[in-house]
Amino acid sequence: MHIEFSEEQTMLRESAAKYLADNYSFESRQAVVNSGNGFSADQWTQFAEMGWVAMGLPEEHGGFGFGAVENMLLCEELGRHLVLEPYLETAVVAAGLLQASGDEDLMSRYLPGIAEGSLQGALAHAEPGGLPGLANVACTASESDGSFMLSGSKSVVGNGPAADIIIVSAREGGSPDDKVSLFVVEANAGGIQRRDYPTWDGRHASDFEFENTPAIARLGAPGQAGALLDAVGDRAILAACAESVGAMASLLDRTRDYTSQRVQFGQSLSRFQVLRHRMADMFVQIELTRSLLQAAAWQLDAGAPDAARLVSALKVRTVKAARYVSQNAIQLHGGIAMTEELPVGHYFKRLALLEHWFGSRDEHLARVAALRPAA
Repeated sequence: MHIEFSEEQTMLRESAAKYLADNYSFESRQAVVNSGNGFSADQWTQFAEMGWVAMGLPEEHGGFGFGAVENMLLCEELGRHLVLEPYLETAVVAAGLLQASGDEDLMSRYLPGIAEGSLQGALAHAEPGGLPGLANVACTASESDGSFMLSGSKSVVGNGPAADIIIVSAREGGSPDDKVSLFVVEANAGGIQRRDYPTWDGRHASDFEFENTPAIARLGAPGQAGALLDAVGDRAILAACAESVGAMASLLDRTRDYTSQRVQFGQSLSRFQVLRHRMADMFVQIELTRSLLQAAAWQLDAGAPDAARLVSALKVRTVKAARYVSQNAIQLHGGIAMTEELPVGHYFKRLALLEHWFGSRDEHLARVAALRPAA
């Protein structure tokens, strides 16, 4: 399909690229990582002031009402610069779930704070020792006089240390046959124990223990967790794939530059035909993924019936391309690639983590097959 960006979309991409090139060096990123904070509060404030955090939020709640295409353009630039700030966790997932619920009271309460950068969110869905998916949710929610109390454990909650609100999946009633719902919990609520730790991509996550923890509200109707996660999941996957494409593009640029400078047998490594072919293959993998990424973004914004299938196909292709590009970048750099001082290994780690964002490659391969149109 032929895709052209509007003047506004082009300006967004160019302004994001310029700001990050001028203000988000790898050295400054590593200084934040080594500080133990997980992200820069100053950068997050700046992102909010530039309107990035509010892009996808509705205008009546402080946003701009932009769609998947604009989100894709921004996330690709975030990936190029290995941005640490929790854009995916807060602006895409937490804000997206609040919007998908249709609860005007909750949106009015939290979305303006997200838009202005004063409030962050996190999704607590995975549980320790269990496989992902709604069928394996053991956290429970009990109702009393219209209020909900949560009990159970959640693990590897991205942006957990900084989140002001946590959206928690829990099974109402406690029986394995009961349906799973999503609940909004404020981080300062009683009955919460939290263990924070760094993740291997330089960010931070948390494990939570809830013991009769009061929830602010349930998102949507009872048992609607699956529908809400599906509604937000495709846009979250697209954003993560866009970040992956940006990271892969940066890896290719750095590999090309390194092989042009490194001399072996009296000539630069980039002069060797086998290495040039390898980098050409990396380029092809990136461009094939970018093409599918753009098509999926357009179809999501258009509400096309095959948008979900395209997104899952995109996830499968992105995982394949990310493995190929990151592994070859490391091989072409040699042992230096995995040192802390060189960005290559850090891109590899981030791509490996994004591989499991909202479902594995195998899960999405099965979804592509399930959504295939009938012959």
